[in-house]
Amino acid sequence: MVTTDLNTITSPEAIRKMSIDELKHLAAEMRKALICKVSAHGGHVGPNLGMVEAVIALHYVFDTPKDKIVFDVSHQTYPHKMLTGRMNAFTDATHYDDVTGYTNPRESEYDLFSLGHTSSAISLASGLAKARDMKGGKENVVAVIGDGSLGGGVAFEGLDFGATLGTNFIVVVNDNNMSIAENHGGIYADLRMLRNTNGEGEPNLFRSFGYAYRYVHAGNDINALIEMFKSVKDTDRPVVVHINTFKGLGLKVAEDNQEKFHWSMPFDPETGELLASDSGEDYTDIFATEMLEQMKSNPQVAVITAGTPGAIGFSKDRRLHAGKQFVDVGIAEQQAVDLAAGMAAGGVRPVFGVVSTFLQRAYDQFSQDAALNRQPAVFNVVYGSMFGMNDETHLGFFDLGLLSNIPGLLVLTPTSKEEYLSMLRWAIRQTKTPVVVRQPGGRVVSNPDAALLDDYSRAEYEIVRKGGKVALIGVGTFLPVMNEAADLLEKQGVSSTVINPRNVSVLDTATLDSLKDFDMVITAEDGIIDGGYGQKIASYLGEAPVKVVNLGLPKKFLNRFDAKEVQRACSLTAEQIAARAVKTNY
Repeated sequence: MVTTDLNTITSPEAIRKMSIDELKHLAAEMRKALICKVSAHGGHVGPNLGMVEAVIALHYVFDTPKDKIVFDVSHQTYPHKMLTGRMNAFTDATHYDDVTGYTNPRESEYDLFSLGHTSSAISLASGLAKARDMKGGKENVVAVIGDGSLGGGVAFEGLDFGATLGTNFIVVVNDNNMSIAENHGGIYADLRMLRNTNGEGEPNLFRSFGYAYRYVHAGNDINALIEMFKSVKDTDRPVVVHINTFKGLGLKVAEDNQEKFHWSMPFDPETGELLASDSGEDYTDIFATEMLEQMKSNPQVAVITAGTPGAIGFSKDRRLHAGKQFVDVGIAEQQAVDLAAGMAAGGVRPVFGVVSTFLQRAYDQFSQDAALNRQPAVFNVVYGSMFGMNDETHLGFFDLGLLSNIPGLLVLTPTSKEEYLSMLRWAIRQTKTPVVVRQPGGRVVSNPDAALLDDYSRAEYEIVRKGGKVALIGVGTFLPVMNEAADLLEKQGVSSTVINPRNVSVLDTATLDSLKDFDMVITAEDGIIDGGYGQKIASYLGEAPVKVVNLGLPKKFLNRFDAKEVQRACSLTAEQIAARAVKTNY
């Protein structure tokens, strides 16, 4: 029987002398290790299990790291990391956290970019190929992109340019007929046709761009993959290699439920049940429940997602229940924002639910097509918080500074479940302006006594607590923290005023004018300080004698951070805020 000690593999060179049988056994052992890690630790399950053989074949054929491989999104690169000197991060539980979930050049010379977003691999690889040609190099350049990522706009731009290079440029399309959820878009009919005709059907999208085209139907067959990659290695023209793989291969629960096991918290590999679950309320569930009610009562209300339905609480059952009022444009945020703007112009009520870190791709559409044109679309931003995702590629605390400085775009920052629903309902009712409603971060906060408005377009701050000459202004998630700080100050004999600004894009100058003779104003926000809400307050009060202190996050790409530790490091705890007020003023 063939045996493989995974920990003896410290570089791809170790596998290049193996036989096909040895490589097949290696794939089986790697898959076992992957299942062991992701079930105990959590992470991307399906994408990695489906790419084991392809990654082995790529490193077997190509002379990495001299030959360059760029993995799109890179959430499928656990096997790549295993073969490139990081095996113990997948075989030894004490080292599980030694590596990130995505490619990272700080970890290895085999990782060319830090990538966690989608559709950019072809463009990045085309840049590497162009640089190689300008320098007279001969190395292969390979972009690996999934069918889900292929639907993103920049992927088409990369394909369009890459075809013109006229030199070695290899695009591997990993087609498993799935994105995070099911694929959406016209391109997928073409991919299905190619799969069904063993790559022989016409018209062929890739040939239309100008690429040579190769197809591997058995995309999890190491031998077939090796032979194909050998045939295109050192090619003198752009070529697409289309491989048909199976997402979640080797783990039955992942094979049977590919959407659920795209990414998962720790789970039982036999049953698929999560090892720990939070039974409390969740803002995404609150959003989905509310939107189903909205759509039921008003057939002109629609929910839009850009390939991330689970992030906004829309399970497969909920999507089926919503029917045509639920629209998934695929991983294409620019299309989603403009679709929403166009639908709003057409007189219906679109609500685009978007993950904070991904909305960055559509900044121009937010600015030009929604805000400049005053189209009353609604944008529900999720995971916009330091208490959400924590990979450097998936940070959710840049959105306040990005969006609040777009003229004509109203950015609302609810502080509780009740305020969140009130703002969302108003945003859908109104027809005058584009509105962003930013879901609060962290656990659901309920405040039945919240002072709700009939019109949130007015710059009207809520004085939550009237007190002395110290004002604590808490944006969204940080209002409860400011209330807690006020309680601590009260115990020390210091009376304070607590304010909920409700939005971060329009200043309530009347309320701010009343603070000019205060001793101190402290702002706290779930976003970066630079260009954030607090600096707007500091600028407005700049000529007044009041001291203004802005608290928030640094302008840094934080990576795999502990939110509580960052909160303390940024002096954002209630105790630190109270101490700051006392030390400075009394």
